[in-house]
Amino acid sequence: MAITASMVKELREMTGAGMMDCKKALTATEGNMEAAVDWLREKGLASAQKKAGRIAAEGIVTTCLINDDKKAVVVEVNAETDFVAKNEKFQSYVADVAAQAVKTTAGDIDAFLAEKWEKDPSLTVKEALASQIAVIGENMNIRRFRQMEEANGFISSYIHAGGKIGVLIDVETDVINDAVKEMAKNVAMQAAALKPLYTSRAEVDQDYIEKEKEILAVQAKNEKPDANDKIIDGMVMGRINKELKEICLLDQVYVKAEDGKQTVGKYVEQVAKENSAKITIKAFARFETGEGLEKKNEDFAAAVAKQMNT
Repeated sequence: MAITASMVKELREMTGAGMMDCKKALTATEGNMEAAVDWLREKGLASAQKKAGRIAAEGIVTTCLINDDKKAVVVEVNAETDFVAKNEKFQSYVADVAAQAVKTTAGDIDAFLAEKWEKDPSLTVKEALASQIAVIGENMNIRRFRQMEEANGFISSYIHAGGKIGVLIDVETDVINDAVKEMAKNVAMQAAALKPLYTSRAEVDQDYIEKEKEILAVQAKNEKPDANDKIIDGMVMGRINKELKEICLLDQVYVKAEDGKQTVGKYVEQVAKENSAKITIKAFARFETGEGLEKKNEDFAAAVAKQMNT
């Protein structure tokens, strides 16, 4: 049976599903409108599309580690309310997403959403997400993931505040014991707390540094118009170093330092020396739930009411 535009339009108005999904449903059911509605509902698409416009800026970040902690992933899955983020069904679903993301070969989120859902290969990851939206009753979004692998050491992970922040630390080391693992966990907690942008100064783009120098030089000259170039250069480098100590993980002051001065890099060196190890913190990943997303205010009572009425 030929699927007409008017049939697609009618099904879309009945279900709120997307145009292409309606066409797929009608094709799969040979134009049977009632069967097409059921098809969309089974896929979770009828409910999902109606909720797609809602802001999903809450949710949780989680990690998954495999192969003796040599491979890991951190993922962020969003929902509309913190109430749902604390729901056991939602948390279980996010754990399933992480379990698949740690093994995926997808290079980006779109490719990941298009692959088969491991727990039900009849669905794609996107279709499985739509089904969850229908069950849970809120718009949801698999926003991002990042894999990390370390053959000559291990990956350490840390989850803060039940999933508000997730961190992975890539540790290259020839010694793996409790002391080294504790060090890695402490570094992960440091990254969670102080939000570094880079692992070390070597990662900082030289163009960025040169641009900062230009800006800081103008600032310094405005402050001390009579100063010579040597003094201005000294002021600029002092401020550059101060900034790098804030944005580079290994240059940050270690939050647990007893003297309040030891850097994270020196702390890692100390642990390496104490354990006769060669240790390098190669990289980190830090995800914070809703980072950069617009959030809406909704009190707990309203969230409960919404769940009861969905």
